[in-house]
Amino acid sequence: MRSELVGGGVGGAPASTYRIQFTPDFTFAHAEAVVDYLDALGVGALYASPVLEAVPGSTHGYDVVDPTRAREELGGESGRLALHKALKRAGLGLVLDIVPNHMAVGPDDVNQWWWDVLRNGRESRYAGFFDIDWDSGPLLLPFAGDEASEEEHEHYRLVFWRRGNTELNYRRFFDITTLAAVRVEDPAVFDATHGEVLRWVASGEVTGLRVDHPDGLADPGGYVRRLKQRSGVWLVVEKILGADERLPVSWSAEGTTGYDALREVCGLFVDPAGEAAFTALAEEFAVPADFAAVEHECRDLVTRTILRAEVRRIAALVRDADQAEAERAVAEVMVHFPVYRSYLPEGLDAWEAAVTAAASPAAAALDRQVRAEPQGELATRIQQTSGMVVAKGTEDTAFYRYTRFVALNEVGGAPDRFGVPPTEFHARAAMREAGSPASMTALSTHDTKRSEDVRARLAVLAELPGEFAECVRRWTAAHPIDEPSLNMLAWQSLVGAWPITADRMRAYLDKAAKESKVRTTWIDHDEEFEAAVAAWPEQVLAGPVAAEVASFVDRIVAPGWSNALGQKLVQLCAPGVPDVYQGTELWDLSLVDPDNRRPVDYEVRRRLLERVQDGWLPDVDDSGAAKLLVVQRALRLRRERPELFRGYRPLEASGRTARHVVAFERTGLVAVATRLPVGLANAGGWGDAVLPLPPGEWTDVLTSRPASPLLADLLDRYPVALLVRGDRTSAEPTTGV
Repeated sequence: MRSELVGGGVGGAPASTYRIQFTPDFTFAHAEAVVDYLDALGVGALYASPVLEAVPGSTHGYDVVDPTRAREELGGESGRLALHKALKRAGLGLVLDIVPNHMAVGPDDVNQWWWDVLRNGRESRYAGFFDIDWDSGPLLLPFAGDEASEEEHEHYRLVFWRRGNTELNYRRFFDITTLAAVRVEDPAVFDATHGEVLRWVASGEVTGLRVDHPDGLADPGGYVRRLKQRSGVWLVVEKILGADERLPVSWSAEGTTGYDALREVCGLFVDPAGEAAFTALAEEFAVPADFAAVEHECRDLVTRTILRAEVRRIAALVRDADQAEAERAVAEVMVHFPVYRSYLPEGLDAWEAAVTAAASPAAAALDRQVRAEPQGELATRIQQTSGMVVAKGTEDTAFYRYTRFVALNEVGGAPDRFGVPPTEFHARAAMREAGSPASMTALSTHDTKRSEDVRARLAVLAELPGEFAECVRRWTAAHPIDEPSLNMLAWQSLVGAWPITADRMRAYLDKAAKESKVRTTWIDHDEEFEAAVAAWPEQVLAGPVAAEVASFVDRIVAPGWSNALGQKLVQLCAPGVPDVYQGTELWDLSLVDPDNRRPVDYEVRRRLLERVQDGWLPDVDDSGAAKLLVVQRALRLRRERPELFRGYRPLEASGRTARHVVAFERTGLVAVATRLPVGLANAGGWGDAVLPLPPGEWTDVLTSRPASPLLADLLDRYPVALLVRGDRTSAEPTTGV
């Protein structure tokens, strides 16, 4: 029986979610056509990318121009309602991604609110909707192609686009001048921007909300509390936590969007014994091996370049300090933040650490003013902006320079922590169950640097560091990239995403080279270097090295599949609400966006799922059907028997190869996964290793076989097992919905 709650969850949360990226080529109607597939897969709720009116042609929807209506290119209001009806018939919920921090703007009338501000200036009824520094003069729009095209208007100045990063006088999303910040801390602005979505919630058409980029808001905690009070639905926030950071206790959200769980789950399958060899390889090729130093350098870079306007605006608010020293202090404090931001008075330890590390004498004046006025403009703006510095400096720069072992270079990741020991994983899983059991968990998202299955394959390299190092030496000698960090990233990415076309690899390396900001950038191009990087994929794939790469991948593909199945089962069964990113129910070897936003072939998935439902036990092979089996069995169980997914207790194996299994019990459910499969094979297999099971009869849901405590028997068909207490009938999901 399905739970009476929408989507089979408990406490208002869906049993699971399935993320869909809506685009003009994948509309409400396309989603409606796959609702039956999602239902059969066992999904609890469709998790939608932003669906409010956006810039025409937008492929992501985060560039909203009108928050008062459903996007016409997706099918408009009629299409949205048709999708709702289909979801309701299937008993599935709808979780909606919303963007409170910013709206898309430009020098035209695509955003009518912004256009009214351009026409009427401070007298516009929407002047207070956007975070504009009106005291600095007319609104500056850095959208002109050159200085000759600059124009003066009554309320704004159209200026050369290069002036934006230093002179901008409105707050934006990161360094994107076409996304202007919105002041949702103002109740009138909140109502205007959230009224339509809250109408959908009130009518039961939206059953959960995901908040994009809360760290950019003036008062994230206050915003979340207001949204929770007004909506009353399951609510998660895209808060990127540090490895040892917790979501502020005063927030009313159920949890995060899952990057914290991603680090924990994926790290569990990385062998820490490989760290020294990868560090040595990085040093051999002149790749930076001190993450703290790289991170500091990159954060400092963005405060001096792409976020210079933000630093200047904040520094102008510091009293008792000259402008130059105030700018230095503001930059240094943001550079030294140990997490994305504080929420004073919460996060005081992080604030104190950043101030203490700052060298500027003006840091003392900055600190005094912020502590005296924790809700003041200075405190608000520096905390809003520190998250921008961390995101652009660490995620979007340092992660492309510190390429020692890129499986760890992930949103919410900690590249200097080589893997996650089972003891740490279990402790954090138990903590999640106790404190935020309805928090989302994820392995792939639209923003991850690489897909879960690429990460799973790259994790194998930690067990074969010597072999991989020899390959890198030979391959680099034949086809070097004249930038060490990019060279190391290229070979790892090629192996992780193999087989990959030259076009996909070329686009990825072009983005990586510009994000790293070492030899070229998005703004200042080194055309000769970019041309050399663009030629590299075709040269490699057309030459003899390609055969070597293929041979090496053949060596690691099976253990990579083992890791992929293991991390997926752990994510789906561990505490939290698991999300499946579109298409990843089969193998997905995608790199960073836009590569991970390619169309999904649902017909292939539908055909394979029908066979799985008919009892087919697929081999672990290129088809990815074994992963589909794991996903479908776990999701159906979550939706139909949510009482099994409560509590958390680690299970310990015994025997010579016990370290190669991770297992835990919920309430009448046991999840078992192989880890470090190369080492297991080198040890000759499981041998006499035993996993003592809790009392009673247990059956593997994947195979419908009685469970044996002997790991050699339990894991002979698949490298994972999903056990429920009872006989075979207890393990068979119902066929109805």
